[in-house]
Amino acid sequence: MLLGMDAHLALGRYGEELASRYLRERGMQVLERNWRCPEGEIDIVALDGDCLVVCEVKTRAGTGAGDPVEAVTWEKANRLRRLAAAYLRSRPGSVARARIDVIGVLAERGRPPVVRHVVAVGS
Repeated sequence: MLLGMDAHLALGRYGEELASRYLRERGMQVLERNWRCPEGEIDIVALDGDCLVVCEVKTRAGTGAGDPVEAVTWEKANRLRRLAAAYLRSRPGSVARARIDVIGVLAERGRPPVVRHVVAVGS
């Protein structure tokens, strides 16, 4: 199914809201959403205990293009590592360690959304 730009952005915002709620329900503290720097954007920055979590959220309305989590390639994971480093540089001494997580949201019409959380991608 092809979505217009407004619908695509709304779907992305919906997925990020579900992902934020999912993380909070699992005891994480969501620090920021859509943090931007010259290198790019982090969808969600959270704390899991003493670990900074840089979270990429991928939301799809169907599986025609594959599972949402599959959209995070090795190159994207490397870019997320660079963004995590940039975030940590912007807040020196804030945490000792960090990881990259991916949350895939499958939001098919007429069905409850499915949230899939992959912890520590590319480690």
